[in-house]
Amino acid sequence: MTPSLLEFEWALPPGVRAAFTTRQGGASKGSWGSFNVATHVGDDLVHVNANRTRLCELLGLSSEPIWLNQVHGTAVKSLDGASFSPIPFTADASVASRPGTACVVMVADCLPVLFCSRDGQHIGAAHAGWRGLAAGVLESTVAAMGVPGNELRAWLGPAISQDHFEVGEEVREEFVKADRAASSRFRVNARGRLQADLAGLARLRLASLGLTDVSGGSWCTFADRERFYSHRRDGKGGRLAALIWKT
Repeated sequence: MTPSLLEFEWALPPGVRAAFTTRQGGASKGSWGSFNVATHVGDDLVHVNANRTRLCELLGLSSEPIWLNQVHGTAVKSLDGASFSPIPFTADASVASRPGTACVVMVADCLPVLFCSRDGQHIGAAHAGWRGLAAGVLESTVAAMGVPGNELRAWLGPAISQDHFEVGEEVREEFVKADRAASSRFRVNARGRLQADLAGLARLRLASLGLTDVSGGSWCTFADRERFYSHRRDGKGGRLAALIWKT
């Protein structure tokens, strides 16, 4: 496995593939070193385009992934019938059923969630920072896929872990409004602030949809400087990509 891709196991049906990029093995320099795939973070676009081309080559993609303009919302874009555009769709998740179309989201602490139906007919990818997660981006993605939760599998990619994700009481309140059990995914730190378990909160949301076949969720972007970008740790830097597609 190339160091540009994270090694992970996720049971997928035949004809479906998934990948997650690391920050290693690309063309970008400085704060964006080196495999940044985002065009909106101030990196040299020549380097970004080289990295995106390399990503397609590494994954054997026949066409460019359809990148999104992510705004921490709940909008979901169906990619069936869509094609790559230099002006990205504004959405925080995408779904597809057509072979050859890659759903992709970018992260640098927020939680990427990939979805696949058990029969391999439907796929999706969601960008779940705390705002989008609290607002219902995972629920919107599952609804757009049109598949019952108990017929789906999900994978939680690298994100900031509870040990490093300090938030205020207002964040807990947003989650508890929808589910009182969400309070258990926060703990008080020595400063009287809260440490939020983003992956744990996502698992609660998925379980409420009947989706309990959930893998991943063990990597921390903040703690692993060698492999991952982290906006909270570094401020200025690149973005990682989570992709799922049908061959």
